[in-house]
Amino acid sequence: MIEVKGHTGQVTFDGQYVTITRRGLVARTTVGRGEKRFHISQISSVQWKPAGLFFNGFIQFAAAGGNERRSQFGSQTADAVTDENSVVFTVRQKTAFEGLRKAIEDAIAAHHTPSSPALPHAPSRPASIADELAKLATLRDQGALTEAEFQQQKQRLLGS
Repeated sequence: MIEVKGHTGQVTFDGQYVTITRRGLVARTTVGRGEKRFHISQISSVQWKPAGLFFNGFIQFAAAGGNERRSQFGSQTADAVTDENSVVFTVRQKTAFEGLRKAIEDAIAAHHTPSSPALPHAPSRPASIADELAKLATLRDQGALTEAEFQQQKQRLLGS
């Protein structure tokens, strides 16, 4: 489990769910107190702005079907403060948030990767008795089966 505390909230990742928790004065004056949870299958993108010496950074999670808006130049972090899917962090918290980001993106990629590679093939259907008889007849005609072997397999297929 990864728990990272930012300037405007805390993010917890347990391998399946990303939880954003907000407490205290900053939460009350920006987004509001509470908790928001995403399953990794719901996250369509992770937006990242690293913190620098003179400005804060943020991590933002977008969900499919979410209502996103583009920030004006120079106001991305200010907009992230009031976004319920974002957590703002300082330069001292940046390394912890980088680890969180990598773990979440790896989990999303693993979720979308099939566990075993599926080989393209036509759906298999059971061969009909007529198909099996035709194969046996071909083998008989080619000399791979004797007439007696053909009759024996024919009786087996017909259940007699």
